[in-house]
Amino acid sequence: MKIHILGICGTFMGGLAALARADGHTVIGSDENVYPPMSTQLDELGITVFEGYDPGHFDGDEDLVLIGNALSRGNPAVEHVLNARLPYTSGPRWLGENYLSGRRVLAVAGTHGKTTTASMLAWILDHAGRKPGFLIGGVPINFGLSARTGDEWFVVEADEYDTAFFDKRSKFVHYRPEIAILNNLEYDHADIFPDLKSIQTQFHHLIRTIPGNGRIVTHVADANLREALNWGCWTPTSGFALADHDQAPWQVRLLEPSARRLAFIHDGETIAELDWAISGRHNALNALAAVAAAQATGVDPARAVEALEKFKGVRRRLELINEIAGIRIYDDFAHHPTAIRLTLEGLRRSVGNARILVALEPASNTMRAGHHFNDLAPALTAADHVWFKTTESMDWDPLEVLARLDGDGRPRRQVANLVADLVNAARPGDHVVFMSNRGFDNASRRLVEALQEQSAQSQ
Repeated sequence: MKIHILGICGTFMGGLAALARADGHTVIGSDENVYPPMSTQLDELGITVFEGYDPGHFDGDEDLVLIGNALSRGNPAVEHVLNARLPYTSGPRWLGENYLSGRRVLAVAGTHGKTTTASMLAWILDHAGRKPGFLIGGVPINFGLSARTGDEWFVVEADEYDTAFFDKRSKFVHYRPEIAILNNLEYDHADIFPDLKSIQTQFHHLIRTIPGNGRIVTHVADANLREALNWGCWTPTSGFALADHDQAPWQVRLLEPSARRLAFIHDGETIAELDWAISGRHNALNALAAVAAAQATGVDPARAVEALEKFKGVRRRLELINEIAGIRIYDDFAHHPTAIRLTLEGLRRSVGNARILVALEPASNTMRAGHHFNDLAPALTAADHVWFKTTESMDWDPLEVLARLDGDGRPRRQVANLVADLVNAARPGDHVVFMSNRGFDNASRRLVEALQEQSAQSQ
């Protein structure tokens, strides 16, 4: 079968492309944003990617078109598919009906932490010899790719965002998991959800699809999740939380503030301790959820914790991309104030009094529209200096956020100017974090190049 994927450079659709190629299909695709790491992954797979959505990219012999949820009516490629009566469907529906059917599915859902938790879970199963397949919205460093085929078990990042312009259900209702992790639930995606309850409704639709002999691993300290589960649950649950939560059979204790040393507890007994390279209490909870879910598949919890000792993290999740002249530069995927706050708090606990410089691109539709305006300044308090990459589409004034941070930073329209500011401001011992859920015009790599040039000139 020849499949043309529209929006192929998104992490989800790019992963689908890899799975379809591995299944023997001929795969091509189109996208308007063609950049690493997905463009590199597709090129290595030998998948042709056209830049832009020109109808001329279609040969007319496509057996199926998969349309990503970033595309809508009016897009030239979408209009061509409809006018030419080409067979089409959504990526999540194709995945659920044609790929996950017959596999045992572990789904990882939540407003935050899906990518990291799914990566941990896939790595634990791999370490245990299960050879899982997976489709993850990022690139786990241990695997070096976002998707692969496997044996019996399949780990999928279960996104609550809508499926396609012609299917407004959340993606995850297509996956029919046997085991599901529910990490957390907050208001997000204001472009498709009018309020928190509408997101809870979609989570409850997911809950309704999980069989009675399956398992739900849920964060019991999250009130929004508890409410969604209270609407009706027909599946056994395994609750997890930080230590000393009396309703959680699965607990994790931080043995140091950075959360680089952890103790895992099940039913009141310590099962294992962990020293690892990952920081932050949010990642401690992600790890706990992955251990609990792996146990539901039959993996011994102590062996699961052992696997995490070698877990290297996920690209663009506070990924250290370079260190130049004592300045450490990170790339981080950020789409919500809570994720920003947890990431920076975790980094602060790790680096002590060292300076943290943050460059933030509020790129999600929700953040650009200002729905999280009041939460941004509190999310950024762990930083010493903050720069905003601004656009005309932002419905709020970043200077108002900076004023709440004592005005310590500045907005910049051009990335070149932002990078120049950072070159002048950064000094040895600093930690510079670029935060965006899009490409940020390759700002982190541009800073690396500018600092390397500056260092060479000073020698």
